[in-house]
Amino acid sequence: MIYLENLTKKYSDKTLALDDINLEISRGEFVTIVGHSGAGKTTMLKMITAEEAPSLGKVFFESTNVHDLRKGDVPKYRRKIGVVFQDNRLIPNKTAYENIAFAMEAAGRSDHEIVADVPEILKLVGLDNKLWNFPHELSGGERQRVSIARAVINQPELIIADEPTGNLDPINTFDVINLFKKINEMGTTVLLTTHNKGVVDLIGNRVVTVEKGKIIRDDKDGKYVL
Repeated sequence: MIYLENLTKKYSDKTLALDDINLEISRGEFVTIVGHSGAGKTTMLKMITAEEAPSLGKVFFESTNVHDLRKGDVPKYRRKIGVVFQDNRLIPNKTAYENIAFAMEAAGRSDHEIVADVPEILKLVGLDNKLWNFPHELSGGERQRVSIARAVINQPELIIADEPTGNLDPINTFDVINLFKKINEMGTTVLLTTHNKGVVDLIGNRVVTVEKGKIIRDDKDGKYVL
């Protein structure tokens, strides 16, 4: 589904963020990318979402070279991907329902679909009693679950989660990771970054370790060696 070929990213200040990365991710996989802060994890994700262009190398999504897309085709490509951030990035003056509805409106979904689907997705993430709460009225874990609901509402083929549990306590971390596992079991490919060994152990799937812009381990059995 995703193939990174000889991917290198060097910034203008000569920082080498990625150094000749090769990685293949199959449809339906749950892959965790681990590494210390600054290892290159987020840069790798930005290459996949076409937020940044590589200095060298290629990113393929299925058979499409992502960075050969015309500018007008990039938004259509990005609709195949749902993104969850560490800081959730909810719109503060919109309720949980409205945050998710806004994502559906942006994708061109009808009012009928919004009314039918938003309550169902909030039920899936265990927040069917919080439809009309604003972000400041929700706990950190609840805000992140709304963020996940927003990411999956348009049925993307891939979910990218960049340190999604970084601001959460252990109980909320457990709940959020189980939610990602449920989404993966429903057929969506999940690519998640973390530097938390406990999160890796909870997931128990393939682990790719990045250090100084290089992949140094690729463990299919879910083991993370510090």
